[in-house]
Amino acid sequence: MPRDSINDIVAFLAVAREQSFTRAAGKLGVTPSALSHTVRGLEERLGIRLLSRTTRNVSPTEAGARLMQAIGPHFDEIEAEIEALSELRDRPAGTVRITCTDYVIETIFRPRLKTFLRQYPDIKVEMVIDYGFTNIVEQRFDAGVRLGESVSKDMVAVRIGPDWRFAVVGSPDYFERRSPPETPQDLTNHKCINLRLTTAGGIYAWEFEKDGRELNVRVDGQLTYNSILPVLGAAVDGFGLAYVAEDLARPYIDDGRLVEVLADWCPKLQGYHLYYPNRRQASPAFSLLVEALRYRG
Repeated sequence: MPRDSINDIVAFLAVAREQSFTRAAGKLGVTPSALSHTVRGLEERLGIRLLSRTTRNVSPTEAGARLMQAIGPHFDEIEAEIEALSELRDRPAGTVRITCTDYVIETIFRPRLKTFLRQYPDIKVEMVIDYGFTNIVEQRFDAGVRLGESVSKDMVAVRIGPDWRFAVVGSPDYFERRSPPETPQDLTNHKCINLRLTTAGGIYAWEFEKDGRELNVRVDGQLTYNSILPVLGAAVDGFGLAYVAEDLARPYIDDGRLVEVLADWCPKLQGYHLYYPNRRQASPAFSLLVEALRYRG
């Protein structure tokens, strides 16, 4: 196959996967117009439309989807094998892409990456914050992070953190104006700070459990965020009650900036796990990162 044809197919796969000429061009380091010209040239040589273009989005046609399924995995294998050649270098290298939440970044990745990145200066780690159930295969992530009970059975799961529990917290200033809730049902009379799950699009319902009884409470308030750190900050500032991981709130509880309520109703959950496809050919860079993140109690 001519080299130009290979480059054109790589360009097509990038656009089809990103469903955007702009995003694909950014990844390939070319201009969107040049990328569009390349894909159009491939379509003309093949004599068939591969992408359906509108003013708002780009998506593969039936022929384009068929080409993606047929050749996409082979190009991924080639990319993985080339990256695996870093084994032969003195220093492991490569980029590892992971989808996770900002809470995981703050409490797990941030403290462990400090030493890891200094030890392996040629390894790059890209983390994308997402509170939904991202398909890491379709989105071409190397791995994702979920709670243990949420990991699919067809994935390899590596525990990277201890079990933990939620906490309902508010500032002393807030509780000067309102009495603390005594049951989860009392939350409907309080201002609460909501979390919107970006991928699912819905507002997260606060989960409670006591004596075998489970409750999901949908709360209301003036503020909604799509990540947890601003939720915590809003609680510290007195805007309402927040439902956050207890260890994230613990420093604020200990120094008096936050007060915990409903502690006996807050459930304990399995720790976070790094997960990835069991068919994945792990690169040296990825394997080293997994070992650095592995939770050893």
